Amino acid sequence: MQSVRSSDRPVAPILVAVSFVALAAASMLGACSKSSTDSNVRAGDLPVDADFGKKLQQQLLDAKPGTVIEIPAGHYHLDRGLSLRVNGVTVRGAGMEQTILSFRDQVAGPEGLLAQASDFTIENLTIEDTKGDALKINSGENITIRGVRVRWTDGPKTSNGAYGLYPVKTTNVLIENSQSFGAADAGIYVGQSKNVIVRGCRAEQNVAGIEIENTIDADVHDNVATGNTGGILVFNMPNLSQPGHSTRVFHNKVDANNLGNFGAKGTAVASVPAGSGVVVNSNSLVEIFDNDVTANATANVIISSYFSTGYFNTKGVQPGYDPYPRGIHVHDNRFKGGGDSPDGMDLKVLKTAMFGINGHFPDVLWDGYADAARANVPEERLCVDATASGVLNADGPNKYKDPRLVSDALRCKLAPLSPVTLAAPGAAASAPAGSASAASV
Repeated sequence: MQSVRSSDRPVAPILVAVSFVALAAASMLGACSKSSTDSNVRAGDLPVDADFGKKLQQQLLDAKPGTVIEIPAGHYHLDRGLSLRVNGVTVRGAGMEQTILSFRDQVAGPEGLLAQASDFTIENLTIEDTKGDALKINSGENITIRGVRVRWTDGPKTSNGAYGLYPVKTTNVLIENSQSFGAADAGIYVGQSKNVIVRGCRAEQNVAGIEIENTIDADVHDNVATGNTGGILVFNMPNLSQPGHSTRVFHNKVDANNLGNFGAKGTAVASVPAGSGVVVNSNSLVEIFDNDVTANATANVIISSYFSTGYFNTKGVQPGYDPYPRGIHVHDNRFKGGGDSPDGMDLKVLKTAMFGINGHFPDVLWDGYADAARANVPEERLCVDATASGVLNADGPNKYKDPRLVSDALRCKLAPLSPVTLAAPGAAASAPAGSASAASV
């Protein structure tokens, strides 16, 4: 029999009083939970524990700034999504292998957990088989996601939830040592946000492994993206609250992202070809360096414009949207293999025509779209160094009539981007073990 424990961080004297309320709520949670710690038992195959779910949701409703909600080891089957609207809360499990929340038979609330809060930390647990997004954090500041695993246990399917870890319209975001498997859009996604670090994570069997979209100042490093349709994506889409720029992608392993695209038709990621390593679409100031990018069958790096996506043909764009990639710097990476079996008949024909049946695309595939009116602006150039085997301009503006290698013309350098620094470091960090006043339930 498992329970949920609530406690408080000693962040301010006024919060001491909160602990009595939180602990009183926690003491109600031990009664009727149906859980298992047997690793061979899938949480979604256990009976739905409606009582436990209600009491956990009540903990989230009753939380005050400084509250720590602890979910002990166990496999819990919930059928309703959870929500949090209080700032300064930590949700903590006993470890991603130990605390597992399954929403396999979810009947209410599309997300597993929807948090609309600042100074929020979630750590050390697994969320699986949600109807929609697994963990969505909307419009908060100082967000930490640490040691959280998201997965859909039946493997990649279009009917899976779209997003795994999903902060949107957030500021000062740290996602570390986390994992996502099987998302039908993006496994680890950060959108319309500012000041973001994604590090030490693993993304596998998603359409997009890690995606940074319409975000300003992001560092994506020391991650593994493998077995997705596309490994790491840096996109700018139209009709959103802000354009993105200034993303560094470095010291990642981006390997064999050759999974067939199972994204829903009409979505932006449905246009990503299987076999895409690092993809930049219509974004500005992107630096890709010190990565191991290997065996991505379409191309290890793809640089493209909104014009070359199928999404462009069905959706309008707001005035002022910039469809061109600008200031893209690819340098000092380690490439191996890839480009030998591109996805889609057009790319297959192009590869065979230019490089033969047994040949392969060079490491960087560019659709050829560029803003001719700003062709002489130095900081907006596309620069690719000699660590890449070459660059193929596919000549998209002329309907791909004159594809050609342009490697030498792009041997230039851009100024390095600045590292991301999260404001108020530690504001979203978890309370150190043993520091919170707590009582066993």
